[in-house]
Amino acid sequence: MAKNRISPDEYTRPLRRILVGVLVFALLALFFVWRIDSPRVERFRTALVDRMVPSFEWALVPVTKTVDMFESFQSYANLYDQNQELRRELQQMKAWKEAALQLEQKNARLMDLNQVRLDPKLTHVTGVVLADSGSPFRQSVLLNVGARDGLRDGWATMDGIGLVGRISGVGDRTSRVILLTDSNSRIPVVAQPSGQRGLLSGDNTARPPLEFIEKPDLVRPGDQVVTSGDGGVFPASLLVGTVVQGNDRRLRVALSADYERLEFLRVLRSHALEPITDAGSLIAVPVTEAPTVQTEAPAVVGQ
Repeated sequence: MAKNRISPDEYTRPLRRILVGVLVFALLALFFVWRIDSPRVERFRTALVDRMVPSFEWALVPVTKTVDMFESFQSYANLYDQNQELRRELQQMKAWKEAALQLEQKNARLMDLNQVRLDPKLTHVTGVVLADSGSPFRQSVLLNVGARDGLRDGWATMDGIGLVGRISGVGDRTSRVILLTDSNSRIPVVAQPSGQRGLLSGDNTARPPLEFIEKPDLVRPGDQVVTSGDGGVFPASLLVGTVVQGNDRRLRVALSADYERLEFLRVLRSHALEPITDAGSLIAVPVTEAPTVQTEAPAVVGQ
């Protein structure tokens, strides 16, 4: 008589059904426990969380490691982008360096051809800006150089681009600089290319006006403004700024110096020019004495 063979599926199928039923029942029970609003159930939920959550820290380790790896990859990508940007800027700087060297060589050749003689006395002293006036009615800054460095009142000060002001008050170790925007500042300037001379008068604004121009119609916005050197106040041809037209229809100057970032100022040493007192022989014809003519008195004939 043949034996009845029972397949393994006949044992596992009921077990799977029982396990699925238990799992569904557990999930439904957990759902209802989490939804019931009762103090006892709340205490049960708190005890269950305190009991089960700490034991699942090992399960969060892969997630934590994955997040750390993703953040590290982002940091690496940012570093790579910054590196590429720095490489591009370095290439641009090398190009600018080559251009600057070429211009320097060209300038040296032109100066040699024109036999330009630079004034060795026009040197400079660099000072650090210690503080500003902090007042809307007085525009000035304080430098950490003074009389011990040979500074004198009236010397011009510049930043890396344009004229900033002049020395007004010198101590032993410090000096004060009156800015071009100060209401007490008056400097003679000339507008290029028209050559019109005027006076740059500070009015406590970022764009001081141009005054006393002989022919204002010849001065247009965009013209360059430099010092004229009149009166020996400043050396000539120092860059001041660009002509603009203000809201009040007056001609003003947009200063080239960056007044928002005054950290280092260069004080130009000036020297007194030797005055010319002799008119010179080519200007006035020398005066010669007229020849003297001796006349004899007529003889008196006696009668």
